[in-house]
Amino acid sequence: MSNSARIAVVTGGNRGIGYEVCRQLAGKGLHVIMTSRDPKKGITARDRLRSEGVETEFHVLDVNSNASVTEFFHILNDHHGRIDVLINNAATHYDSNQHASDARMTVILEAIDTNLLGPWRTCQEAIPMMRRQKYGRIVNVSSGAGSLSEMKGGTPAYSVTKAALNVLTIKLASELDGTGILVNSVCPGWVKTDMGGPHAPRSVEEGAKGIVWAATLGDDGPTGGFFRDGKKIAW
Repeated sequence: MSNSARIAVVTGGNRGIGYEVCRQLAGKGLHVIMTSRDPKKGITARDRLRSEGVETEFHVLDVNSNASVTEFFHILNDHHGRIDVLINNAATHYDSNQHASDARMTVILEAIDTNLLGPWRTCQEAIPMMRRQKYGRIVNVSSGAGSLSEMKGGTPAYSVTKAALNVLTIKLASELDGTGILVNSVCPGWVKTDMGGPHAPRSVEEGAKGIVWAATLGDDGPTGGFFRDGKKIAW
């Protein structure tokens, strides 16, 4: 990884789609900073990639904690002075055992804090750094479960928070139009991960490709969109 490589931060990068996104971005020559709230799991994941010849940097980042987010971006600024790409991948509670009519509020609040406020926190820290260099790519990893056009009952915490994350994408993209910072939501599809389960039809490699596409868009790329596999999907 050269000193001139783009700096990419991936939240929840120690497993699943986030882990594969780290691999693919590093393969494209970006300097990837894998983050995880659990230092042991993060270091293990970084070392596993390193054993395969894929270099990444690791730092602890708990997107649920204002203090952790602030500290991480202070470290990032001190060590690298910039951020080019932010992948908001960390998420929780695909609550298929719940219904909106009787959902547990503790689960709902935890999902809001991680799936919506987590990306919001990281964006607020990253955007001023991106503005300085007039370049940035923010990818909010969303889901078809957050599409109003497809939405039905079930998974209330996950679906509501992913729909809200899509709104955040639209708001930020509009506010940042013309700044060189592109903000998009990406649905990786139903992927074989701990959250997606073993019966999901897509591999993590397939799911990650659309995220990497949005993370490496050219200056004339789209902003404020919702995509799967590089193609627009309905909000």
